[in-house]
Amino acid sequence: MTRRIALVLALTLALVAPAGVSWAAAADKPAVLANWTQPTAASTAAWNAARLDREPWLSYGFDWSTDDCSAAPERPLGFDFTNPCRHHDFGYRNYKDLGVFAANKARLDDVFYADMKRVCVRHNVAVRAACYSVAWTYYQAVHVFGSVASVRQADLDRAARLPH
Repeated sequence: MTRRIALVLALTLALVAPAGVSWAAAADKPAVLANWTQPTAASTAAWNAARLDREPWLSYGFDWSTDDCSAAPERPLGFDFTNPCRHHDFGYRNYKDLGVFAANKARLDDVFYADMKRVCVRHNVAVRAACYSVAWTYYQAVHVFGSVASVRQADLDRAARLPH
């Protein structure tokens, strides 16, 4: 019976895995994706290392495409949110590909916010409040609307007026 289940699993993976993805990689893909999409610095560092060296991960068929921060600025008020936006895109695209996006969206948005706060903490305390304000605005945009493209210039102007 166990061999029969293993055979059915192998055949199923062979049928549903994208072209060029081995069944072992397809089976591991959800675990690797979950590891790379946690709201911790270590998770983000692991994802970024893989992003910079994709070759070992080719057989997994990850979607690395990104539009950075969509129509919103990648560097609002000089705070560079490019990598948090790329990480967020990676999570959204790959969980959608697996068909389990809805179950993971809230965590992916939390990861995005945690990544942006890690950017903010590197800035001088005098401007950190403005950075956190923009990060919160970007987080709310993806949390509510699914995209930072809904961030308005007025939101950025309000953050810019915070005491420096």
